[in-house]
Amino acid sequence: MLNLTGKNALVTGIANDRSIAWGIAQQLHQAGANLGITYLPDDRGRFEKKVSELVAPLNPSLFLPCDVQNDEQIQATFDTIRDKWGRLDILIHCLAFANKDDLSGDFSKTSKDGFNLALDVSAYSLIQLSAAAKPLMTEGGSIVTLTYLGGVRVVPNYNVMGIAKAALEMNVRYLAAELGAQNVRVNGISAGPIRTLASSAVGGIRDMISHVEEVAPLRRTVTQLEVGNAAAFLCSDLASGITGQILYVDAGYEIMGMG
Repeated sequence: MLNLTGKNALVTGIANDRSIAWGIAQQLHQAGANLGITYLPDDRGRFEKKVSELVAPLNPSLFLPCDVQNDEQIQATFDTIRDKWGRLDILIHCLAFANKDDLSGDFSKTSKDGFNLALDVSAYSLIQLSAAAKPLMTEGGSIVTLTYLGGVRVVPNYNVMGIAKAALEMNVRYLAAELGAQNVRVNGISAGPIRTLASSAVGGIRDMISHVEEVAPLRRTVTQLEVGNAAAFLCSDLASGITGQILYVDAGYEIMGMG
């Protein structure tokens, strides 16, 4: 049985009830995990209020601001985990960002600042958070990140985010190699396209979803909860022999050659 009772899980990247991170948090909670939730702080406190109200039914024992471009906030987050929990078992990384201008048009016109921003928030942040989590994962653990097919193949209107996801997937392998010695597993989930706040920045997302519904073997896209189920599996002892892998949860779309 999939049982995460007694496990401490930190979930990043929840923006609203359409976030894949929200689907993951729900399934971890259902499996019995003790949750900590981070939110992206803003001047007006909008995200804090919205995310706080959303996650309230999951009874998170920690609710913390964490902007991964702010080293002090990352440190404060993991200091709090150490002080309040003593250890961390599960880290869920659902963070990505690119300027909208860098997601369309000619890829060769990607700005240097835009490139650095996308790689920093979307890929380097996994290294940062894993480094902070490492000393707290004293009884082994599981780190799961979210990627997308655009990191392996060319997808319209994905551009610099494809480069960031390619870097992220290689991060998974190098981190898995390093952390395996302390029984910490690192994996990625490559989810099919889902209408979320993040995906809304990708031009033609509706056409992309329609295309997947026509071509994927299951003739549909996937839901946040299906991705959440896969994440809960990867975080559980049922996946104790799996690390350094990218698991496609995309209704089978990735296997198709033509559509």
